[in-house]
Amino acid sequence: AAMRSRAEVDATLQTAKVNPEELLPVVQCLSFGPQAGGACCLLQLEPGLCAELEAGCSLVIRGEKDEHAVLCSKDKTYDMKIADTSNMLLFVPGCKTPEELNPGPASCNISHSQIAGFSKNYWELRRCRPKLKKLRKLLMEDPYEGPDSQKDQTSTFSKYTTEDLLNLIQASEEEILHQLQVIDACKIEGYWRILDFDYQMKLLNHVTQLIDSESWPLSKVPLCACLEELGSLEPREMIEHILLSYGRKYVDDGEVFFEMLEDKICRAVAQMLLQNAVKFNLSEFEEVWQQSVPEGMTTRLDQLQGLALVDKSSRPETIFLLKVEDLPEDNQERFNSLFGIRQKWTEVDITPYIQDLCAEKQTVGALLTKYARSSMLNGVKVYNSRRPIS
Repeated sequence: AAMRSRAEVDATLQTAKVNPEELLPVVQCLSFGPQAGGACCLLQLEPGLCAELEAGCSLVIRGEKDEHAVLCSKDKTYDMKIADTSNMLLFVPGCKTPEELNPGPASCNISHSQIAGFSKNYWELRRCRPKLKKLRKLLMEDPYEGPDSQKDQTSTFSKYTTEDLLNLIQASEEEILHQLQVIDACKIEGYWRILDFDYQMKLLNHVTQLIDSESWPLSKVPLCACLEELGSLEPREMIEHILLSYGRKYVDDGEVFFEMLEDKICRAVAQMLLQNAVKFNLSEFEEVWQQSVPEGMTTRLDQLQGLALVDKSSRPETIFLLKVEDLPEDNQERFNSLFGIRQKWTEVDITPYIQDLCAEKQTVGALLTKYARSSMLNGVKVYNSRRPIS
């Protein structure tokens, strides 16, 4: 199209019954450029993310073909949703806003701008929980059973480097590295592995027996002596890894010590006892459990949150293994599976099994309001499913 002249602009204003006196003197005429395709993607960023990009950091979109894409910064994960706009959005390079137009002499001037692209929607980002369930699942395909394991030599399972995990897990690098620590993964020959639970218990047993025979305080276990004494039984890096998993490392007078973590060790021993029984008489379990933990440690049921559940309705009361990490990651599926296990839950019982679903600043109470309905049972508030469980 030919460029508009001043006379044409004035005629158009007159037809539109617009008084030129009320307008800024500059008229911007827009025309579509030759390349004005719709191949533009708009992404709405919060100021923090924008600053990161401007500082030269990169944002990554992660997800396999069957997953909903997420966008990750160095340390946060965002859900991506397309938001449609009712108005077409036009991209005009060098476009000036009214504030930027300096009112020149009264003779009106015309500026011609080309539209480089347009869009009817944009991507909206919403901070979300990193999707980390898959991390454990991948590493559990092939847990490490120790250097003597034949299985490791013949295994056909994939092994994963940090790079692999960054490509497969929908979470930011920091969230992934933190989670690897949480699940006590360790790097063996460059690959991330989880130690097989029985192998972990074997290693832990070596350590606790040594502590016992040397009469060390549980709060001050020397790394060097452990490696010296146990190095002939198991690889030194495995001994150190089990100390890192079940102890807190500190340095005193230039020497490395570990304070053994009572709650974590008691919890592991309970898992070992419970994983071989469908249900366990509660009082018998408590007795055996206390006898099985290292001397000087005290077992308490609250150490088992998210690992085991007490059934108070059975006579006698029983306890059974129910691990939060085995439950679905999706909110609705998680609740379905919990209500399938038990029809009515108290808030105290269900909290450890839904705590990890809470988004930023969200409470367990808010989750329960959304996915469950409450009622009173013998004076106690209980929650059951909002929908029939098949």
